[in-house]
Amino acid sequence: MNTQSLAENLQLRYAKEPVTYEPSLPLRTLIKKEMLRMGSIAIQTIVTPVVSAWLYLLIFGVSLGNRVSVLDDFSYAQFIVPGLILMGVIQNAFSNSSGSLFMARYLGYIVDLLVAPLSSGSLIIAYTIAAMVRGLVVGFVIYVVSLFFAQIPWPYLGAGLGMAMLVSFLFAQLGLIVAVYANSFDGLAMVSNFILAPAIYLGGLFYPISLLPGVWARVSMLNPLFYMIDAFRHAALGVGDVSFGLCFTVTGVLSLVLFIWAAALIRSGTRLA
Repeated sequence: MNTQSLAENLQLRYAKEPVTYEPSLPLRTLIKKEMLRMGSIAIQTIVTPVVSAWLYLLIFGVSLGNRVSVLDDFSYAQFIVPGLILMGVIQNAFSNSSGSLFMARYLGYIVDLLVAPLSSGSLIIAYTIAAMVRGLVVGFVIYVVSLFFAQIPWPYLGAGLGMAMLVSFLFAQLGLIVAVYANSFDGLAMVSNFILAPAIYLGGLFYPISLLPGVWARVSMLNPLFYMIDAFRHAALGVGDVSFGLCFTVTGVLSLVLFIWAAALIRSGTRLA
């Protein structure tokens, strides 16, 4: 069969078989791509944060757990486990979205995403879902590792799951915002190391805010990470410094603000290409 005949046969075939377009295909493809990227660097995405949490538990839970008590009826290891889980969720949700979007800008293939039949909303959804999955998976694995050190009662399991999902969403949005404004990988690292990490440590990860002197307790309550950690610990142990309502309100409002900010940046194309 010559080339002309083959071309005519193909034209007849596809004329009889109209091509259908699936609106969700670009979104599903980008989500799949992000999941495969996360899996390809599993040592960085899963193993590294879990080892770090294991070291915290080994040092503070085993070495100091029987000597330090900050809550009645709970060991120090039980006290720090919820904070370590949430720290894993926060850092990995942020790292995934910020690293993915900045890499797309850095290597230039963000242009392919911008010209593809992919709305700005779909772009945000894909990066957010991947970041949330990574954060929640790391948090769950840290929890499994923590079972070798302490048992957590989880009297409010639903509230704990809700807060973990809300926090992972929040920091996925923050990662997108930072990735748009960052000029280098050092910029991403500076936010993670000099803003997020101190905010987590000063948000009550290793101590309850109620033990601080009055002025420092009030200053600590200006830190939004305090409300997230306190709510998650409250869900895990049944003891918290503030109410669930206040914690979810602060976290929800902050999540909404960051989502609107990230959506505005992506929609406008500012600094993306």
